[in-house]
Amino acid sequence: MGLLVDGVWHDEWYQNKNGRFVRQDSPFRNWVTADGSAGPTGTGGFKAEAGRYHLYVSLACPWAHRTIIFRKLKGLDSLISMSIVSPDMLKEGWTFHKDEGSTGDTVNGKDRLYEIYLLADPKFSGRVTVPVLWDMKTKTIVNNESSEIIRMFNSAFDGLTGNAADFYPQALRAEIDRINDLVYPNINNGVYRAGFATTQDAYEEAFGNLFAALDQVDDILSRQRYLAGSTITEADWRLFTTLVRFDAVYYAHFKCNRRHIYEYPNLSNYARELYQVPGVAETVDLQQIKRHYYFSQRTVNPTGIVPLGPRLDFTAKHDRGRLN
Repeated sequence: MGLLVDGVWHDEWYQNKNGRFVRQDSPFRNWVTADGSAGPTGTGGFKAEAGRYHLYVSLACPWAHRTIIFRKLKGLDSLISMSIVSPDMLKEGWTFHKDEGSTGDTVNGKDRLYEIYLLADPKFSGRVTVPVLWDMKTKTIVNNESSEIIRMFNSAFDGLTGNAADFYPQALRAEIDRINDLVYPNINNGVYRAGFATTQDAYEEAFGNLFAALDQVDDILSRQRYLAGSTITEADWRLFTTLVRFDAVYYAHFKCNRRHIYEYPNLSNYARELYQVPGVAETVDLQQIKRHYYFSQRTVNPTGIVPLGPRLDFTAKHDRGRLN
């Protein structure tokens, strides 16, 4: 992991504050909209058009995984092309080394993701992260904030695809936002706050908040099929990408070891149901996930040894239909 400072690459690990991991805000915040008007943040000019946009992702990263799922579920595969970085993120950050599992950069022909950031801003300063939504027309980064990219994918291209599936319906937005406010800081980012903590107090604080939130979510799912009610929404997919990585990576690698997800009766069945939604299983690559975390994050795992286990079966039968 590294960062750019005034356009120059530096191989540096995250800087914590009082032992606590602090995630950097995403700097590129424009929106693709149906008519090209400005979105909630940023400027206008990014109209939804077939073949105009390209998505840079990692199969290992839970934030990028959200966007891959939405691209799949919204039928955007033929409209928005995609490049996958290598799971090995070492001194050069995310790279496009095909011999390490990358597709290569099929649009700009670069070797490193930070070079894409420099195409958008030659003096860029900040972390170089995935996902990245790239505009091939204006040759710049539209957005690198996953929560905003999935909302663009949810609605901006509907006029081109005819796909009316809505994972952020107006009637449920307040409840979805409430759930996201619980899940993001305590679970999605909570595993990182535990795993990247550099003091015992910071770790124990993150650990406690994580499992309190998992207990709360498991309780919600004991009474209703999905987080916001009887319909799958954005909130479910935002949680899923953490759940599918939990037992394979976060439990051991990030010391989130009070309880496996498979030990939660509702969360485990729920995770299997979401995995079995058509198209979702093909977005999950547990080998690249384990390879990235255990091999790349040498501050956490100095040996770089990737464990062979555990055995996880997300294809097993689930019981969520009982809550219909």
